[in-house]
Amino acid sequence: MKLCIHRGTHQIGGIAAEISTASTRILIDMGDELSLDPNFVSAPLNIPGVTDGNGHCDAVLFTHYHGDHIFGLPGLLQTLGCQGRERPLTLYGPEGLGEVWPALRPLAGPLPYPVRAVQLDTDPIDLTTLSSGWPAGAQLTPFRTRHRVPSRGYRLDLPRAGRFDPAKARALNVPGPAWKLLQRGQSIPLESGAVVAPADVLGPARRGLRFVFSGDTAPCPALEQAAQNADLFLCDATYPDNEQEAQAKQWGHSTFAQGAAIAKKADVRRFWLMHYSPMILEPEAALPNAQAVFPAAECGFDGKQIILQYDEETT
Repeated sequence: MKLCIHRGTHQIGGIAAEISTASTRILIDMGDELSLDPNFVSAPLNIPGVTDGNGHCDAVLFTHYHGDHIFGLPGLLQTLGCQGRERPLTLYGPEGLGEVWPALRPLAGPLPYPVRAVQLDTDPIDLTTLSSGWPAGAQLTPFRTRHRVPSRGYRLDLPRAGRFDPAKARALNVPGPAWKLLQRGQSIPLESGAVVAPADVLGPARRGLRFVFSGDTAPCPALEQAAQNADLFLCDATYPDNEQEAQAKQWGHSTFAQGAAIAKKADVRRFWLMHYSPMILEPEAALPNAQAVFPAAECGFDGKQIILQYDEETT
């Protein structure tokens, strides 16, 4: 599973992150850039595999509907249309999507593909309903966050099946070509009329992968719970200094140290700060505030990416 921050770390604006596998892709937020510079001109966002002619995207998730998180959507939709996309695109977001989407839709103009807008509560989403490229059991779970407007964070879980036991498969007369289907979570009917389930040939489930994206939020119990044992936790870090906690609370954001405290309590493996105030010119200078709480804390930056791998196992 690959994670990439395309834009939105060194300024509040243009937020866009990506979750992908070899054959699937989901975008989180699609904002337009903001700047304190009166001469600033927003640059088009290039996302390889999406805006470069392939148009490969299963869904767009919105954390909330502030302009720095949604105003890039009409341009993205137009780009996908110009590429000849025909398969549906799904938009997910918290309450309010039923009003926001009809308002943005005319800005994209005629589209050669359907767009489905789905308002979320906190029910998990089976990702295989979006694309067959997601492994069986892949799940996206929205959770309520603490911002000034209705908002959601997102947790994505990729499970990992137990080890395949060839001896059990042979004993059950499962043909070799069907082994991969069992490993992918599919039951296999045999010529005898019997049905072999994955549990019949797989060992106990192994540790999977977990990615958590906070969106804009002040610290809250739902975020801490969602982040438990995450392989990568991306968290709002609008304010660098510990003395800014009151300001962060007022505006529904977090400080560097507050995000680090959640990372520590949740026992995450990797923790990236993002969504800095435009007043922060050098977020790395304030990184020690986070590292004093969670030593492995890292500053996110535009273009930063990582490929999360399943744990290696000894045989």
